[in-house]
Amino acid sequence: MIGRVLGADVEHDESWGDVDADLLPEERPAVARAVESRQREHAAVRACARRCLVRLGVGAVAIPTGPGRAPVWPAGVVGSLTHADGYRAAAVARADRVVGLGIDAEVHAPLPDGVLDVVAAADERTRLGVAAPGVHGDRVLFSAKESVFKAWWPLVGEWLDFLEADVTLGAGVPDGDEVVVGGFDARLLRPGLVVGGLPVDRLRGRWAVGDGLVVTAVVLPRP
Repeated sequence: MIGRVLGADVEHDESWGDVDADLLPEERPAVARAVESRQREHAAVRACARRCLVRLGVGAVAIPTGPGRAPVWPAGVVGSLTHADGYRAAAVARADRVVGLGIDAEVHAPLPDGVLDVVAAADERTRLGVAAPGVHGDRVLFSAKESVFKAWWPLVGEWLDFLEADVTLGAGVPDGDEVVVGGFDARLLRPGLVVGGLPVDRLRGRWAVGDGLVVTAVVLPRP
């Protein structure tokens, strides 16, 4: 699924179900007090990431947790991790090709009551019906904003509120196997993202719905 929303410069990997994987010593402190299911999830998504890093030529190194609970990648690498119920995915790229990267996965279901009002402005809510028939646009919007934040955070190091990114979902089209894919545009309402010495006020990404999941990605290529 995650490969449907990423470009050629990005290595990706995913796993489904309960995967048997081990944490490296540097990764254990972040989940030392977590329940067993959370520890397994933490290990499985990092196993996905290590497979990506091997294909990238970096090697199967540890991916500890840093500020904001974001993964800490090896020098010269950008990446992103995500997990939903029964699904884990990772995406990594070389920093000389990609500046920022964010991915997110969610169960494809309507958001709980009241959540949309917290994460989306009135204008965004009125645009949700255009995504595609049978697609829960509210969940896609939520996921898109998560991907935007994951791309923003490593570059800025400050929190980006849900309402500080105005997201417009593009219409979805069938992509075989009962999957629908589309794009989205995120207008950043808060300054702070700078790439190559120039401010960036817009990010573009892709979304896909299928197999009971929503996946989204933002890839910011290096100028």
